[in-house]
Amino acid sequence: MLWHWKESCLYGLALLCNPLSSSPPWIASLNRTFPQHLNCGCITAPKLVRGLLSAPGEPHHRVRRSTQGPGSPPSARSLPAFGNSTGRSARRVPRSDLRWNREERRTATSRQEELKLTSSTFALTGDSAHNQAMVHWSGQNSSVILMLTKLYDFNLGSVTESSLWRSTDYGTTYEKLNEKVGVKTILSYLYVSPNNKRKIMLLTDPEVESSLLISSDEGATYQKYRLNFYILSLLFHPEQEDWILAYGHDQKLYSSVEFGRRWQLVHERVAPNRFYCYQYQYYYYLSSVCLEIQYTEPSCFSAVCPVVVAEALYVTCKLQNCTDANKGKPFPGYIDPNSLVVQDEYVFVQVSTGGRPIYYVSSRRDVFTPMKLPKYTLPKDLHVISTDENRVVAAVQEWNQNDTYNLYVSEAGGIYYTLALENVMSSMGPEGNVMIDLYEVAGIKGMFLANKKQNNEVKTYITYNKGRDWRLLQAPSADLRGNRIHCMLPYCSLHLHLQVSANPYTSGNIASRESAPGIIVASGSIGAELTSSNVSMFITSDAGNTWRQIFDEEYSVLYLDQGGALVAIRHTPLPIRHLWLSFDEGRVWNKYSFTSSPLFVDGVLGEPGEETLIMTIFGHVSHRSEWQLVKIDFRSIFNRRCIESDYVPWDLHDQGERCLMGVKRVYRKLKPIARCVMGKTYSVTMISEPCDCTESDFECDYGFERRADGKCTPAFWFLPSSMSRTCTTEHTFLNSTGYRKVVSNNCTRGVMEQFTARRQPCPSRAPRGLHLVTSEGKLTATTASNVTFLVFLEEGDGSKTSITVDFGDGNAFTYSNVSSIEDGIKHIYKNVGIYRVSATAENTLGSETVLLFLHITCQLESIHLSAPFVAVKNKEVNLTAVLSPSQVGTVTYIWWFGNNSEPVITLEGSVAFTFSREGISVVTVQVSGGNTILQDRKTVAVHEYFRSHLLAFSSNLDDHNPDVAEWRLDVSRVIKTSMVQATGVNPEQLLVTVLPGLPTAAEFFLLPDKQLTEGKPDKTATHLDQLSELVLSALNQNLVQFTLRPGVQITVYAAHLSAAPLVDTSENHSGSAMLMLLSVVVVGLAVFLIYKFKRKIPGLHVYAAMQDEKEQEMIQSPVSPTDSTPSCSSQRELLTSLEPLDTEPNTQTIGEYHTVHSTLKRCFY
Repeated sequence: MLWHWKESCLYGLALLCNPLSSSPPWIASLNRTFPQHLNCGCITAPKLVRGLLSAPGEPHHRVRRSTQGPGSPPSARSLPAFGNSTGRSARRVPRSDLRWNREERRTATSRQEELKLTSSTFALTGDSAHNQAMVHWSGQNSSVILMLTKLYDFNLGSVTESSLWRSTDYGTTYEKLNEKVGVKTILSYLYVSPNNKRKIMLLTDPEVESSLLISSDEGATYQKYRLNFYILSLLFHPEQEDWILAYGHDQKLYSSVEFGRRWQLVHERVAPNRFYCYQYQYYYYLSSVCLEIQYTEPSCFSAVCPVVVAEALYVTCKLQNCTDANKGKPFPGYIDPNSLVVQDEYVFVQVSTGGRPIYYVSSRRDVFTPMKLPKYTLPKDLHVISTDENRVVAAVQEWNQNDTYNLYVSEAGGIYYTLALENVMSSMGPEGNVMIDLYEVAGIKGMFLANKKQNNEVKTYITYNKGRDWRLLQAPSADLRGNRIHCMLPYCSLHLHLQVSANPYTSGNIASRESAPGIIVASGSIGAELTSSNVSMFITSDAGNTWRQIFDEEYSVLYLDQGGALVAIRHTPLPIRHLWLSFDEGRVWNKYSFTSSPLFVDGVLGEPGEETLIMTIFGHVSHRSEWQLVKIDFRSIFNRRCIESDYVPWDLHDQGERCLMGVKRVYRKLKPIARCVMGKTYSVTMISEPCDCTESDFECDYGFERRADGKCTPAFWFLPSSMSRTCTTEHTFLNSTGYRKVVSNNCTRGVMEQFTARRQPCPSRAPRGLHLVTSEGKLTATTASNVTFLVFLEEGDGSKTSITVDFGDGNAFTYSNVSSIEDGIKHIYKNVGIYRVSATAENTLGSETVLLFLHITCQLESIHLSAPFVAVKNKEVNLTAVLSPSQVGTVTYIWWFGNNSEPVITLEGSVAFTFSREGISVVTVQVSGGNTILQDRKTVAVHEYFRSHLLAFSSNLDDHNPDVAEWRLDVSRVIKTSMVQATGVNPEQLLVTVLPGLPTAAEFFLLPDKQLTEGKPDKTATHLDQLSELVLSALNQNLVQFTLRPGVQITVYAAHLSAAPLVDTSENHSGSAMLMLLSVVVVGLAVFLIYKFKRKIPGLHVYAAMQDEKEQEMIQSPVSPTDSTPSCSSQRELLTSLEPLDTEPNTQTIGEYHTVHSTLKRCFY
């Protein structure tokens, strides 16, 4: 979003570029892939603006020619070529082309009679394989031209060869400089300081080496400097010639104040194309940079998932000292990624809330304010088109639009917007960016052309007062042959293509110049709508009032001698050697030859400056030939220098109305019959006289709409009284009349007083329209972070209205007036919870209160699922998800049981479930909190009957217990194997699990043999008793042992909970027996205490399987300092200290039987 485009003619280059673009901004790039459209000489004007074309930091678009050699396939990104590209083999040549070619051959037979131009040709020998070129013409009063040719391998994606050429005689001859820069050096880009044309910078191909070559004498000599990073793009300072920003491949931004000789890191994580040198009038700001810093996060929970940009910050700092101490964050909160735009004195950002974008603007480094579009605009997309003359022109795609945008214009602050034109056409640019069909005419302030979609037809409209009024274009009265054209408005009119080329060598569909006011050349068609067929060339010399057809096919038209002459070259895929010249604003055209041999034209570059009299045509004789550079000197075709009598006055008007933008303007133009050179001393002379103000000098103010009778009346959603909102911070306000003067309109007197807003004292009112939001527009925040609350009051005397804010945690503050809280109110929450935040505005006439419910959370770090290792069939068991930290705010639990396709969703961390089938069942729980989702999974064995017993181990096992789940699983498997070997029990009837915590304990489960006990409960009990005696006997005889590692032998015992000894009372084991006894007693006591006082330990829930009635857990928001919840850190410490208690206790039901050795049953792990 938010881009502004201008055309410039800087230092010998015609280019269309973002004024802040850091691609070689002053260098034109030419690709030899296709014969291309010609450049319209040195382009200096049409300032507007086709939406996004390339962003700051991106290289210029390069056009490719179909050199069907290795590594150069046709490109889908190629711009229109000088005759529809290489489609030479795939495109049928029209008969008109064949006729034209025959005309060329006929002309060749009588060349002694044809008009010729002074020209010279130079071939770049040895560069026949090179398919790209970049050219720099130093500028006015300089004869130096630099040209970098390259062989770009499209398969490798890199430059494999390069040559640097330099001319000191306006392009008559060139010298190859490869030896001066290094024979083996491969150059990729050429840059020039925008403030000193003598300073040149060459960038080497980083695939070979990362270096800079710097010249201070227009490329005559170079010094090489090594780099420790790869440069992706450069941004030159708009005023300081040696200040440069360089963007690296790893999102790092570097700066240099010595024209690249030394670099230092400015910042990391800088968003591509979102760094700017701040342009403002004070020197302090000239050394500032504006950056968008991005923060990323994984797009999923897999290690192979790409990272995505989650949030971004707008940061300002000094160019050479961007430390944390001097960083500024002008916008209070996060912004949407890739939304920062700095243009002139305006800064724009975007913040999405509830799926809808909110656009903010700051003018002259003032506070950020939401851009006020009409209430139900509901934008899907927004692009800043222009910020000229202290106002913003924005293109907005509304909720019900797809391929069109509405144009809105603002007042000087860039805050309040009104509709200028609906349904302006848009298209996608070569880089997938949006192109708006809007064109600002150069040389005439307030004049625009736009293509509007109306009843599914695209029509061209023109305005002379910055969008206040629009009308269709009157078609020419006659065609090229003098035949009358019957075209009546509004059913038939002239329609123009408004594309402006991004490549300096390719002319767009329309051109105008500051030095030639009123002259516009464009391609288009006549009829009910704009078409791409039957395209002709049209010209106006009276600023769009009347038009003439000059060619019946597409031509590139260049301005010579500040518009005193026009040059036209035909678009064709065939080689040419002629061009056409006109000295009378396109009324008569003469044919001239510029070379003796036909040439495939790749592009044209004119001498810098409006007075272009020398140009170079780039081309080739065949696809495999060297570059041919034809220098054309037009000075010989002019008779003399112009004198005062060669000029005539010309009144600017709109269909007879001379008062445009509040003034009458009279220009000085060259007489059509004068064939003279205006030269460098010529300047556009304009006499202006102010007009009395009329209603046409005013547009509708914000909230007002123009009706059919031309009057501005309030929209249905707008309350005019709401415009007194400035009374919340001031004592007076501007009472709108429904109109506002068009920006830059210079009318005086007349109806000025009638239509101008009047300043009035603020009325006494009760507070109304109170708003309470967070600065980020979110309803969540984390503990220990600064939360900034913003309070807005739409109506009421702010100086006499107090504001009381209750943060919901026992803290409340009162402010005497609204102006004291303009920057927001900051508060830190220490505990997790849902807080009821209120703001109350009160004065002597009344009060108003607004509420906001804020969720304070902690970052969820881990989850542990406590589930029984073995569960009884058709008996309810409790499953608990334990979080770390235990209090993280509002979370959602998603439970998956076995093969069930539908999950169970709860807001509590515990759930009761009954397993109805015997076998192995998998339980999965997922916890969703904020942007985090964690999960844990456990396997539960479900049986109808079983016996269980606790196991103890020799004390040396504790020294090797890391207390992790994987270790417990491995040791459980080893214990089971040892017990099977010692007892001969069927492995399918034995289950073993090692319990968490220290000292190390385990539990084994005996299952009945189904073949022996199926349907026989009595035999089941007897069978289980026999198995139990067998296993316990082996354990009491120390027959169950295993080797943990060489030299570490572990003995497994049966643990007893009775007055009798737990294990063998021999001397070797008495210590471990006592330790086991004490641990079991402590565990039992802890379980009792936790159960008794469990609601005093946040997040800890212990359930007994035999307890049928479950107590309701209370969720309470902390509203006072005396009733608070432990902080995240204290919760984490508490959970750690209680983890053995939380994971050890369990209760186990064994069909109709209970375990005989224990009244304390454990099954949670």
